Amino acid sequence: MDQKLEGKTALVTGGSAGIGFGIARCFLEAGGNVMITSRKADKCEEAADRLKAEDLPGQVDWRVSHVGDPEQGEKVMEETVDRFGSFDILVNNAATNPHNGRTIDVPASMLDKTYEVNVRGPMLWTQIAWNRWMQESGGSVINIASVGGFHTSKDIGVYCMFKSTLIHMTKQLGAELGPQVRVNCIAPGLIRTDFARVLWEGERGQAIADSMPVKRLGEPEDIGRAALFLAADAPWMTGQTIIVDGGETIRVEQPAL
Repeated sequence: MDQKLEGKTALVTGGSAGIGFGIARCFLEAGGNVMITSRKADKCEEAADRLKAEDLPGQVDWRVSHVGDPEQGEKVMEETVDRFGSFDILVNNAATNPHNGRTIDVPASMLDKTYEVNVRGPMLWTQIAWNRWMQESGGSVINIASVGGFHTSKDIGVYCMFKSTLIHMTKQLGAELGPQVRVNCIAPGLIRTDFARVLWEGERGQAIADSMPVKRLGEPEDIGRAALFLAADAPWMTGQTIIVDGGETIRVEQPAL
C-alpha cells in the first residue's frame, strides 16, 4: 500500500485534540500538509506547536473556526489554499454531545446544538468544499461518526441518532459526488480522548477493554491510520463506513441470568 500524502493538503475540523489530533499527526507523518481548526485559538496553537516539535515530514498550520458557521468554513478553506496551494482532503471530525440522558427528554437547545455540529456542519462544509474546489480538482471527504450510529443508547441517544445520520449522509454524498470526490466515513468505538473520558475513565474503561477481542481501548492514532488509508490508498472506495472499534461490536455478550 502506498500510504503517502506528499503534495496533498488536508483540513481537519476539531483537529486540536483527540481523534482530530491523531488524524492530523498521521497525515503529517505521511508527508501531507494539514490545516487544523477548532473554536479555541490557544488549543489550536498548542496542538500545532506539539506537531511541529515532532519534526514530521508534512507542514501544519491552524485557524480558528466554528463548524456550525458555513461562512467561517469558506474562509478557512480559502486560507488553507492560500497557505498550502491546494485543498484535497476534508475531515469532518468536530463533534459535540451536550445532552446525556433519554432522547425523549432532550431540551430543544441541546438538540439544535448537537444537530448543528454533528450533521449540519459536515453537510455544509462538504458543500462548500465541493462547490469551490473539489468539483473541479477532485478530492476526498472523510466523516467521523461513531459505532453509536449503529445502535441505541441509554445515555447518548441524541448523539447516536445524529451519528447515524452522518453515516447515511456519507452514502448519499458518495453516490452523488463521484467520480471527482470520494466520501467515506469512520465509525470509532471507545477512544481514549477527553471528549469520551466519562465513558472510559477508571474501572469502567478497564472492564470494557477486557471485554474486547483486542483487550484494549482505542487511541486517536488508531483512527488516524484508518483515515490515512481512506485518504491515500482507497481509490475505488466511496460511500462506505469503516468500523474501528477493537471488536466492540462483535464481542460475545454474556447471556442475562
